Amino acid sequence: MSAVPFPSTPRRSGADEPTTPGSSAPATPEIARTASVVQSSPHYPTTRRHSLYGTEDRIIIDPGSHIWKVGFSGEGKPRDVFWASGQDGERLWTLNRAMDVVQRDEEDRMLHIRLERCLRSVFHESLLADPKSRKVILVEHPLLPMHVKEMMARILFTNLQVPSISYASSHLLSLLAAGRITGLVLDCGHLESTVLPIFSARPLYYQLRTTPLAGSRLTSHLRALLLLFGTYLPPPTSLSAAANIPAATRSSRVPQEVLTDAIIEEIKTRCCFVSEVLDSPDTQITSPSGDDRSTDLDLPPMSDATHSESDFSRVSMDVDSSMSEQHASSSFSVISHSQLPPADRRYPAENHLQALATMYTRHSTATDLRMKVVPPSSQQTGTGRGTLIIPGWIRERAAEVLFEGGDVDESSVAEVILESLLKVPVDLRKTMASSILVVGGTSMLPGFIPRLHAELIRALAPPQTSVTQSSRPNRTPVPSYDRYASLRALVPYFAILNNPSARAMASTSERAAANSGRAPAFMPSLMAWVGGSLAGAMKISGAEVTREKWDEMESQQEPQVDESLLPDDSTKSSVGTLPDWTRSPLPVGAPMVATIRHAPGMPEAMPQTPVGA
Repeated sequence: MSAVPFPSTPRRSGADEPTTPGSSAPATPEIARTASVVQSSPHYPTTRRHSLYGTEDRIIIDPGSHIWKVGFSGEGKPRDVFWASGQDGERLWTLNRAMDVVQRDEEDRMLHIRLERCLRSVFHESLLADPKSRKVILVEHPLLPMHVKEMMARILFTNLQVPSISYASSHLLSLLAAGRITGLVLDCGHLESTVLPIFSARPLYYQLRTTPLAGSRLTSHLRALLLLFGTYLPPPTSLSAAANIPAATRSSRVPQEVLTDAIIEEIKTRCCFVSEVLDSPDTQITSPSGDDRSTDLDLPPMSDATHSESDFSRVSMDVDSSMSEQHASSSFSVISHSQLPPADRRYPAENHLQALATMYTRHSTATDLRMKVVPPSSQQTGTGRGTLIIPGWIRERAAEVLFEGGDVDESSVAEVILESLLKVPVDLRKTMASSILVVGGTSMLPGFIPRLHAELIRALAPPQTSVTQSSRPNRTPVPSYDRYASLRALVPYFAILNNPSARAMASTSERAAANSGRAPAFMPSLMAWVGGSLAGAMKISGAEVTREKWDEMESQQEPQVDESLLPDDSTKSSVGTLPDWTRSPLPVGAPMVATIRHAPGMPEAMPQTPVGA
């Protein structure tokens, strides 16, 4: 078998090449050239240029009062998730602002410093990107304070000099991440829980409902329960005392200095979960007076000598922030029962809470946990660290505060959904009820979404046939008020898109069975960021503000008339550039007050301004 020679490649002769007969020029070795493929992200094997070297991808920032999530568009998860003010539990902003002008200016100055530090760390530490060549998509909450939004824009445009900022609603982006454009989105965050209906990618801001029952309320409630029913074992003074003195003798009530914000956050995220509803007849707790009213988790009125839940919920300002680093190595161990003697648990005016704790302990299957904590400063002379014993029923029932409503200003998470459905037009209620999406960090508690679905069905159950007896015998008895009577027909249609334990029940409609649990398996806390990444990759976003427009508005020093009060220019804020949904005009067809005729002699009504002006 003869070998087939390769065809020779013709070479161009140069002037300096040897031309002597018989001499041959040295052959140049050929280098195999292969096309190098650079993947854009380790999550997706595409050939697009990496976000670190190209400027086409946008920066997605999901700022929160507690946790920030940042990354590049087109990726499946953020590059970095960090605490806004460290793990000491301090929030960037709150729902309250100081009334005093000097104190408010000081708060704004400190907020500006913290926001600048966070935004600089996004570009220079988390993403390692040049802010001057990167467009930013800001995932904003509909109720984000306007002064915070304006402060972020000023830092991004003035200090970091980004080309543009696009504002997009977090609820809408979460729905886009689920592959829908119509639905009812519940965002259960840290400061508040907000429900916003969205129809055809248009948020219905007029039907927005909110409640302060969220992560911060759960944190304060968990701290109050641990202070009342938790057990603390201080470190022994010596090794011999640790071996000879039993734990029941050393046990005491939990000192307030032990329950730092970092410890409470660790307990909430690693230990707590949500259990099912207790509907058995023996779960009713009667008061000492003998009536049949059941008590709740809130503390009853106490005397001055005792403490209330609000006292336990206060955050100590003198807690050393250096303890947060030591809490990271805290370990847990399962124990069978608490070591605190019953005699030490009985305090004046604790009858209702003790009965509630007894009832929850009887129906709880969770075990108590031991957690190593840093002892208070008065016990630093001991050996080792103290032990915090977390009762199992607190782990299981601490989140009950999120589902206990009935208050006008503090509705439960299930009640805000039903209140929003009452405001939605009748022809959209069935569609919204069958497309509920639950997002937010607080909703990541195990069992939260199935419990929410059960609370919705429970709230729409027919009330007991009880009527109010009138004082007059001739009057007809007044039936009890049925608040959600118009929504009772929607019970078979309730479906949560990201319900992890969706079960097909006999009373469930085909639409609910087709939607329940059909959302992609993204974490609820990352749904808004993933939607922003998808919007950035598709080159779609909300209202965009360029740096040229911002500089133009900032250069106008002379005072002008506030045009944001006018209906045709109501989408601008006080600075004239940032979008603000609270200044949107009234819906079409709503009569203005100035057009209503008044009787002779009656004063004329003031002209009506848009909502939120």
